[in-house]
Amino acid sequence: MALTLAQLWGWLSDDRVDDGLLEWPPDVGALTAVLLERTHAFRFVVSPPAGGTWPPADFSSRVSQAAAQWRQATEGDAEIPALVQQNWDTLFARLDTPIADIGSGRDWQACEAALILHAIADEVWADPGTVFRAQALERLAGTGSLATFPRDRVAHLPKSRTTSVGITHRSLSRYTCTTTDDIGVVWDRAPLRRPDRGPIRRHANILLLPWPLRISQADFVPVPGSVQRPEREPFGFFTYEPSEPLDLGLVDALLDAAAEEADAVDVVVLPEGRLDPAQITALEDLLARRGVPMLVTGMRPTADGTFARNAVHTSVFLGGRWWPYRQDKHHRWFLDAGQIETYSIAGALHPAVRWWEAMEIPQRQVHILDVGGGITVAAVICEDLARLDGVAALLRSVAPTLVVTLLLDGPQLGSRWTARYAGVLADDPGSAVLTLTPYGMVARSRPNGIPPSNVVAMWKDPARGLREIPLEAGAQAVLLTAVLDRSTRYAADGRRPADDATDLRLAGVHQIRATSSSSPAAGPAPTAPPMSSADLTVVTVWAQALARADDREAVLARMSRTPALDILRNLASGQEGGDTDLARVVEMAWRAAQEAVPS
Repeated sequence: MALTLAQLWGWLSDDRVDDGLLEWPPDVGALTAVLLERTHAFRFVVSPPAGGTWPPADFSSRVSQAAAQWRQATEGDAEIPALVQQNWDTLFARLDTPIADIGSGRDWQACEAALILHAIADEVWADPGTVFRAQALERLAGTGSLATFPRDRVAHLPKSRTTSVGITHRSLSRYTCTTTDDIGVVWDRAPLRRPDRGPIRRHANILLLPWPLRISQADFVPVPGSVQRPEREPFGFFTYEPSEPLDLGLVDALLDAAAEEADAVDVVVLPEGRLDPAQITALEDLLARRGVPMLVTGMRPTADGTFARNAVHTSVFLGGRWWPYRQDKHHRWFLDAGQIETYSIAGALHPAVRWWEAMEIPQRQVHILDVGGGITVAAVICEDLARLDGVAALLRSVAPTLVVTLLLDGPQLGSRWTARYAGVLADDPGSAVLTLTPYGMVARSRPNGIPPSNVVAMWKDPARGLREIPLEAGAQAVLLTAVLDRSTRYAADGRRPADDATDLRLAGVHQIRATSSSSPAAGPAPTAPPMSSADLTVVTVWAQALARADDREAVLARMSRTPALDILRNLASGQEGGDTDLARVVEMAWRAAQEAVPS
C-alpha cells in the first residue's frame, strides 16, 4: 500500500495534522521539509516537471511579506497569512494522496503548495531578536527542537549557512533545517565577550597550543588483560596518557608574547585528550585572570564504567564564571601495524595486535554553541570528522560557522585525510574547519619515504581554501587571526539572496615564542555556574528580544517566569537586578545583547 501524506505527517506529528499547526511555523517547516526530502520533490525548484513552472510570480517578495505576517501571528498581532492558509488547504485536501504522486510531479499543485509553505516557514526565522525567535530558541534549549513534535521522530533546527552549489534538500532553506535521524542536538548560547571591550565584531584571535610538545611511546598504555582472540587477528585496547605536564607558567608567558602581536586572545585551543578535569580547572582559572573568554580542549575524564569517554571540553567565561559544554567522541581510534610503525610505538603496542582506543561509545549527540555575532561553533574529535554517519550529515545540515577538530594524529597536510573531509564541509555547507594535533605526534610521525613535517594544524574555508599551519623551531604556540565577514545566504527555491550570514576566514598566522616561564599566582577557588547552560541560553535569547524591542512591555508579557528571567525583567524595566551571582550573569547577558544591536 502506497504511503500517503496523512500517514507520513501523522507519524511525524503524533496525529496532530490540522489547522492548529499553523499557529507555530516550525511545525509546518518540519512537515514540509520531510515531505520534500522524502519525495525528492526539492529538485523541482530547478527542474520542474512537464506542465509546471517555478518560481511563481513575485515569489521572493510574497514569501517575505507572508513570513513577516506569520511571525506577527505567532505573537497574536495578526491573522494567519492568506498565502499560508491557501497552500495549507491545498495540501490538507490531499492527505489521502500517495506521496509518490508528489515525488513524481504528477500532482503539481501539491508540490507547489509544499514548496511555498516550506519557503515561508523558513523565512519566518530571518528576523533576529523577535519574540517569536526567543520563544523558539527557548523551546530548542529545552527540547532539542524548534518544532513541537516528538523529538525522536523529527527535529527542526536553526542553521548558519547554505551552499550556493548543487541541489539537495538542504539547498531549499537558509535559516532552518530538519532531521529525522534521532541524533540529539544540544544548542547553547553564550555571548563571547572580551573583558571591558564588548562583543567580538571584526576579528577573533585563536591561540593554538599543539601540546604535548613531546610524546613518548610510553604514553600509549595497553589495557592489562585486554588482548582477545590471540589465535586469529588478535585485538586489544589501549589508553593515551600524556606524561608531559601542563606548564601553566609557559601558558602565561605565551599569553604575554601573544599580546605583542594581537589586541587580545579570544580562544585557546588544545588537542585531543590533552587535559584531565583538574588541569582544565587550573587552566580556566589562569585564562579568566588573563581575560581569555573561551577554551576548547580535549579532555580525559575519569571513567564512569569500564572505559572513559573521550570528549571535547568547551567553556565560555561570562559573568565571572566558566560555562562548560561537552561533546563526546563517537568513534574509537584504531591503530594497525602501519600506524604503530609510523609513530614508532611498537615498544608499547605490539604491531601484531589490532589496538582499539579504550573509550566508551556514547549515544550520538551533537553540541552546537552560538557565541553571538552570527557565529556558531561545533567541536568534534578525530574520526568524528571522517565517519559519514548521522553526525556528519547533521553537521552539514546545521552548517556551523566553524568546526574545530581536535586530533591525536600526524602532520595536518593538504594531502592527508583531514584535508579531504574538511573539504567536504568547506564546500557544502561552507563551514570553516580548523584541525589541531600535538606537535609530539607530528614529530613521531615518520611514514616511509615521506620527509618529516612540522605542520600541526590546518585551516580550510570556502573563501581562501586550505592553509597548512606549522609550528616553527623555537615556537611553543601559534596565534591565528580569523576575520569576521558578512556573507550571503542562498536558497535554491528562488528567494533573493540575503546578506545576513557571518563567515570566518583566516587572515593571519603568527608563531609565538615565550622568552621565559614562571609559576603564575593562584586565583580564587572556582565556583559552579549559578544556573544551567540551558537557562543561560534562554536568558540571552530573551535579552536580545528585549534589546531590539520597540515595545518592551509586550515582550515582557510573553516571557516565561524563572528567577533568571525575573532579573532580566527588572533590568529591562530600569530596576535593580539584585547583587547576586545570578544577577551578575543576567546583567552580562543583557549588556551583551544591547551592544550587539546594530546602531
